[in-house]
Amino acid sequence: MAAEFASQRRRLADTMDKRGDWPGRSPWIRQAVEALPRHEFAPSRLWDWDGHAYVPVDREADLARWTGLVYAGPDDAAVTQVTEGLPSSSLSCQGVVVDMLDSLLLEPDHRVLELGAGSGWNAALLACRAGPGRVTSVEVDPGLAAAARQRLDAAGAKVSVQVADGMAGWAEGAPYDRVIATFAVDRIPWAWIEQTRPGGRIVTPWGRLGHVALTVADDGRSATGWVQGLAQFIAARATDSGRGFRQVRGNGPVEDEQAVTRDLCPLRDDVHLRFALRVQLPDVRIMTAVDGDGVNAWIHDGTSSWAALSAVRGGRTVAYQGGPRRLADEVGRAWDWWRDEGCPELYDFGMTVEWDRQFVWCRDPVAGPRWSVRASGAVRASGAVRPPDSRRAGPASVQARHAVSAALPDSPGKTSGA
Repeated sequence: MAAEFASQRRRLADTMDKRGDWPGRSPWIRQAVEALPRHEFAPSRLWDWDGHAYVPVDREADLARWTGLVYAGPDDAAVTQVTEGLPSSSLSCQGVVVDMLDSLLLEPDHRVLELGAGSGWNAALLACRAGPGRVTSVEVDPGLAAAARQRLDAAGAKVSVQVADGMAGWAEGAPYDRVIATFAVDRIPWAWIEQTRPGGRIVTPWGRLGHVALTVADDGRSATGWVQGLAQFIAARATDSGRGFRQVRGNGPVEDEQAVTRDLCPLRDDVHLRFALRVQLPDVRIMTAVDGDGVNAWIHDGTSSWAALSAVRGGRTVAYQGGPRRLADEVGRAWDWWRDEGCPELYDFGMTVEWDRQFVWCRDPVAGPRWSVRASGAVRASGAVRPPDSRRAGPASVQARHAVSAALPDSPGKTSGA
């Protein structure tokens, strides 16, 4: 058993080494990962998608498969909890964990607030750097909190685990030098800024596609920073509408039909385009898949508007739309803006948070174009799937890397005007 774990750990570490995933400016992260084996923080039951549903994989019954899920790859999360058929918590993929820790710029003796304890592994890594008694982790799920506390104690990591809603932070231990969230938010809670000292740093996944690092201003009245990397995050319980394309599409008639003249391949493959669309159309969800006719896309706003871009024979693509909005047209206009601006990369975007407003900007926080961030729900940072190569040195000299969406297990199927 020990030999199998060691072999899988070496394979995963070597894969990250070959890809350049270990951050050179933060050697402590690799040392911490080696000192705190990932499998020691995984529950005995994991969940795997079998093509139709998530099925349990128990360590006692199938150790090889269980170990394979824990150490599947740098971009693969291990699903640790399923609620109503959908993942609700996971042991996040190692590549994104490493990248977010690097973005935190953590130093010894820093006081750290972690929002979302999950399995406890990330808190243990934080404590390895910050020191005993320097990390507080908040978890809304009492069961997850208890399990994380037990694993942290077994590992000798002196972390305080509190049961509370991470959206409110943990004021009792404020101010903190560093705050890191393991669930994503569409709007940064002002409590996080208030509980971070001036000059402190906050790293959080934003929306469903990326994570941002914010530095609190000297006067404590704002925080600003650059996008650091890209990842797709699993929706949290009780925060997302849960409405997929099928529910939004319904059985009503197609209200608009038009030919699509642009190549849809970038919509599937270009992570920077997808991030730019997310910034401009924050409530719009885009799924893509490829079949024998070409690239297809399904777009919806979670409420009442939808569009299906269906590849048909002869190399043509047709857009079918319904609802009060014409989402294919909206996506097209946002795409045109991105192209006309010279195709900015995700690392060209940043965020500014003030007590009464927050916005995402491109290239320059003052003079660049900006988009207001509206209030919305949170999503739990879990499984992430990375593209073949989405990394370069970002504006803040951060080696940023990471993930983009994959086709969903429940493909909505093609739409036609028939």
